[in-house]
Amino acid sequence: MTEKNFFKLKKGFNINLKGKAEEKIGPIRQSETFSIKPTDFQNVSKIKLFVQEKDQVKSGTPLFCDKTYPSVNFTAPVSGEVIEIKRGEKRKLLEVKILADKTIEYEPFEKFHPQSLITLSQEKVLETMTKSGLWLQLIQRPYGIIADPQKTPKSIFISTFDTSPLAPNYGFILKKEEEYFHAGVNILKKLLSPTGKIHVNLQAHSEQYHVFTKTNGVVFNEFMGPHPSGNVGVQIHHISPIKKGECVWTINPVGVVQIGKLFLEGMYDASRTIAVTGSEIKAPQYYKTYQGACLQRFIENNLKNDNVRIISGNVLTGEDVGKSGHLGFFDHQITVIPEGNQTEFLGWLKPTLEKLSFHKAFGLMSFLRNNNNKFVLNTNTRGEHRAFVQTGVLERVLPMDIYITYILKNILAEDYDQMEQLGIYELLEEDVALCEFVDVSKNNIQQMLRDGLQMLQNS
Repeated sequence: MTEKNFFKLKKGFNINLKGKAEEKIGPIRQSETFSIKPTDFQNVSKIKLFVQEKDQVKSGTPLFCDKTYPSVNFTAPVSGEVIEIKRGEKRKLLEVKILADKTIEYEPFEKFHPQSLITLSQEKVLETMTKSGLWLQLIQRPYGIIADPQKTPKSIFISTFDTSPLAPNYGFILKKEEEYFHAGVNILKKLLSPTGKIHVNLQAHSEQYHVFTKTNGVVFNEFMGPHPSGNVGVQIHHISPIKKGECVWTINPVGVVQIGKLFLEGMYDASRTIAVTGSEIKAPQYYKTYQGACLQRFIENNLKNDNVRIISGNVLTGEDVGKSGHLGFFDHQITVIPEGNQTEFLGWLKPTLEKLSFHKAFGLMSFLRNNNNKFVLNTNTRGEHRAFVQTGVLERVLPMDIYITYILKNILAEDYDQMEQLGIYELLEEDVALCEFVDVSKNNIQQMLRDGLQMLQNS
């Protein structure tokens, strides 16, 4: 009998922005260049490069590895020519850029019949996933690093929905991919101990998740509530909190489908359906491309004006990459919003219904605001960094039994014991991004948390 659980979360806040992607696939606007960036991963710095400029590669060809885990390859998402190996200070590798072929060629991997997946050994699964580059899809908590192939996690968690602003619908993206999703789950089971579980987390009362609900041998968990209820870290906290010395792995549902294709089709398929969103996009919709695509093709002739910020990811955790930047490894959306580089007369004192804020004291007409409305927000933080005051507001948007304000203060004080006791191991940047949005002190909370995690990891 399939185990099912239900969780209703009350804390949080939905940021409803204009520019949600219409659920249709736009005309093909394939990028010419694709890249893979070590900076998309935490603690990847000891890099051994396998290719040089002008080398020809196929999808799945190893480009480099991190010497910490030399068996885990970072592989090419497309076939083509390596046209640039970009480095930063002290020759730090920033990016490997590939000029794509018109027809993608693939490195061959061994194919398996769906029925034979049950009999595969753990060693064979590890070898195939690390060699192909799909091991990178597995993220280990605590710390949010690439999963250690030598460890066995307590559980593996798959969040099949995202509540971030303008987030893509994975049910739409993975429509008709049930076979590969089920195969991917069966492969992931090989990485667990006999008592380990795979948790497939669903959004309650959603009609888009038949792709995921027919999977056998997993635990289903339904979540209801505002953002960040779709964050896998929040879900883990309510299902099985991480204690010191424990580790769990997480993976995006798109990564699960890629694993299924690898074993059933014998190919590393880095194709991706992305949502192009934001108030400054003329036609917000979905496009088919490949991992690491250059964003230029998706926004040219599709912008309402030029004074915009191009973000790979969502507005809370995404990266400002500019018009010629590339899609992040874990990103499935592009967001375009206005730049907030213009001064505004009276600021928050000006009566208006067009501003969104968690704090209803701001704005003379905020008490009339309906938070179900769609808003146009720019990048202006509407204030400078100031003293870190204790207001209790951070705990009101974090649906976890964690005192985030005290964790942050202990990070500043470098009190390792208190950080651990207060539950820092359960958090990553995405879990506190909403705290950063509502913080009246304008602290860079995501970076503060990463600093604290880095202290503990290095201790």
